Amino acid sequence: MNAFSLLFTYTAARLVLWMVLMFAFVGLNALVLVWVERKVAGYVQLRPGPLHVGPQGLLQPLADAVKLMGKQLLTPAAGDKVLFWAAPLLAFTPVMVCFLPMPFDPRFNPLPMNLGLVLILAFSGLGVVSLCLAGWGSNNKWSLLGAARAVAQSVAYEVPLLLSAMAVAICAGSLDLYTIVGRQGGWPWQWYGVKNPLAFVIFLICAVAETNRAPFDLPEGESELTAGFHTEYSGMGFGIFFLAEYANMVIVSGVAAALFLGGWQGPFLPGVWWFLLKIYGILLFIIWLRWTFPRVRFDQLLNLSWKWLTPLALLDFALAVVMAGMRI
Repeated sequence: MNAFSLLFTYTAARLVLWMVLMFAFVGLNALVLVWVERKVAGYVQLRPGPLHVGPQGLLQPLADAVKLMGKQLLTPAAGDKVLFWAAPLLAFTPVMVCFLPMPFDPRFNPLPMNLGLVLILAFSGLGVVSLCLAGWGSNNKWSLLGAARAVAQSVAYEVPLLLSAMAVAICAGSLDLYTIVGRQGGWPWQWYGVKNPLAFVIFLICAVAETNRAPFDLPEGESELTAGFHTEYSGMGFGIFFLAEYANMVIVSGVAAALFLGGWQGPFLPGVWWFLLKIYGILLFIIWLRWTFPRVRFDQLLNLSWKWLTPLALLDFALAVVMAGMRI
């Protein structure tokens, strides 16, 4: 076996190992976040949350998962069967690709690349395509309205999100998340989130909107559209959408931690623990937002992006270019 074959086998083995670990992480993370979300909702709204299935309701997410897997899968009689079932698969497929360049630890990079940030931003944009397929394939007016809202929301918020991420990439001089994390230090004043707080705030707001989380959950809008794009889904069809939503929350939180909070950088603890702590800190913030603020109107959603976030992101991007030019 020549050197090229050995290198190919080694790289393939690393990728397979990483995929297995990420599948396990995504599944376990969804179970944990379902429990955390219910507990946070209980504390915010002065309710106890789950208590009876396991100690402090710890087994409630597992019971929910078993219930979803046991439900019958139904296809609308007037819907497009191929598009209807392609939608949840397409929603989850890009998730595993987005985890490949995620900088959990400096000692393990499963797929070294110079454009890791671009890869994540490109594949995460496929989520809106799955929502369109779900809305169209369901042949349901509520689903179609939810899909239309998802497209408008995605187009509006991807622009400032990309600009805020690119402002950091210009400051770091790289699109590789490992390099961007390496340009920061272990203390808060060395993070790009402190050096450029405007980009950090814009990125967080856009990340919440891109994951369709409240107060920006207009594509679902239970009080207006029944359940929006997944009105017709039952069982694991709905479960895959649900799993993809929580996985996307981890992805945007991981990108935010890498770009603005120093990634694995930190004192005393191993790097992977610092990265996970920062990810779950951002996740708790996103969950707190859901149970604290009411859903905005659709015109308010679009006005916030086009009238405020996009101009501010353009200004921040221009300042980042000027500062980077002055350093050169």
